Order: sequence, then structure tokens, then C-alpha cells
Amino acid sequence: MRAALSHPPGDGSPPAPLELSGMVLDPPRLRACAVVEHPEIRAVAVDGEPVAAFAAFLDGVQQSHVVDYAGTIPIVAGRTAAVIRSRVERRMTTWNDGAVSQARLYAPLQRLDPELVKALTAADLPLRDTLAPAEELSDHPMELLRRAVDAVKRDRERLEADLAERWAAGPEGPLFVDGGLPPGPRASTSPMCVGVVKSHHTIYAPPDGLARVLALAEGERSSAFLVERTWGPRVASWYLRLREPPSHDPFLGLVRVEVAADGVDAGRRADEVSRWILAERAPLALPDARWDRMVYGIRDCEEYLRARGG
Repeated sequence: MRAALSHPPGDGSPPAPLELSGMVLDPPRLRACAVVEHPEIRAVAVDGEPVAAFAAFLDGVQQSHVVDYAGTIPIVAGRTAAVIRSRVERRMTTWNDGAVSQARLYAPLQRLDPELVKALTAADLPLRDTLAPAEELSDHPMELLRRAVDAVKRDRERLEADLAERWAAGPEGPLFVDGGLPPGPRASTSPMCVGVVKSHHTIYAPPDGLARVLALAEGERSSAFLVERTWGPRVASWYLRLREPPSHDPFLGLVRVEVAADGVDAGRRADEVSRWILAERAPLALPDARWDRMVYGIRDCEEYLRARGG
């Protein structure tokens, strides 16, 4: 990369991941939702014994850093990977052909000198354009960095969605997906795919229901509601408290679940899937700092990808 830019070699120090810079954080916001189980959002105790029904777990990772600058334009290296780890006789194993991964350079190609683009292409460095054709965007380097990180994120989500589509085409059993329900035509409508969201930058609740959502006790869920998505079919969703907060942190142990919405009794489905998720609270996903919301199967995916250099 530096040879193509005619820049001197670096000092060998490891680059700082952009994911730790705060650029990938979504802005916090509240969104209204249509409650479909009760007249208003309320706390519902999940009855019955937890059931370990998930056959596998899907997660992906990403890492990006600035390689160099072409003038004031950052050129970012991004690596993404995803894997499905299936549970066979209480042991985790990699499903099918293993993990999928890719590595690319990310830059606004329209803003780069055409000769530089040719030099990068000649060096066999795969390039991803971070701007749409003729798109208007500020030349602020931080804005260009954010656009690159967003492009890396989309590539990771694409790898995860492709794996979920392949899983949903078969009869293997329920799949626990880290994050929202994948947008593919099979995965987004399959009863075999369950999305579990650990972050709460966006909270779905009517104005008078926020306090009830954040006050859920361990083993309680919220009423089911619908989430409309521009990138795929709407989903049925609800909040679930995995563990009792030992402090006043309203997010400790709180997750939001997504399942296919059409053709299901939302309340009955929420009880069933909540029992599946509550069964995954042990073993603890320690020493990960997100242990209160992360199940062990997802931690296993991340450890597997990390060991492969993903």
C-alpha cells in the first residue's frame, strides 16, 4: 500500500482498530412500535422450564484500521469473518465448510487519483468503493473514515446473512443469531432463525412503556411488538431480562429478540423462544465484559474466529 503511494514504510507499530474509536456506535434514539400482544407494553413472566433447543450459533467479527492517507483521504484495511458453530452432543463444532472471511481496502475511489487506483489494482489489493456514484459527501477525513467503517460493517453483515440463508435452507434446527434477524428471504421468514440483540442504541417502546421495559426482572419479558424494517420483512420482537441487575443499571442482562412475524401467535412464540434463550445462560461467557447479555455459544464463535485471525 505504501509503495503504491510512494510513502516510506511504517514503523511496525500495530494500528489502532477503528472499531474502538467510537465511530461504529449508532446514535441513541427511541422508536415507537406497534404492540401486538397486549393493549400496552407490560412485563410478562416466562413460565415453564428453560429448554436448550438451539442447534447452532452464528456470529461475525470485523476489524479495520487506517493503512495510510492519500493526501487527506484515509485508506482503510478491513477484515471481516463469520461462522456458524453447531452443538453436537454438548460439544461445539464448526458447521459445514467452516468460517467465511474476506479482507479488502476501503476508500472513496472517486476522490483518489486514477493513477493511484491503477497502482493499487495492479498490486492485487482488493478495493471497495465507500461512495455511491456521484454521491455528495464532505471531504472531512473523519466523515470519510466513518463511511469506510460502515462499509466494513455491511460486508460483515453480508457474510452473516449468507451463512444464515444457507442454514435456513436445511432442517438442522433453531439457529441463535447474534444481532438482528438476518435480512435474507429465507432467514427473515424462517422459524429456525432467532436474532438476539445485545446493544440498545435504539430502544423500541411507546413513550409510556420505556420505564416498564427497563424495569423488567430476571426471567421476565416485555409484551411482543412489531418492528418495521426497510431492508426486509417486519419482525416480531420483545425484550427479555436474562439476569437480575445487582445495581441500578437498566441494561444489565437485557436483550431484545427478533423472530419472523408473519403467521405466528406473537405471545406464544415469545414464550417459547424466551425459554430457549434462558436455557443458554449457563455456562457463563466469562471473562467477556458482555457476559450478562452474551450466551456461551456466541462467545465460542468469537473465540473460534479470533483463533483463526478473523
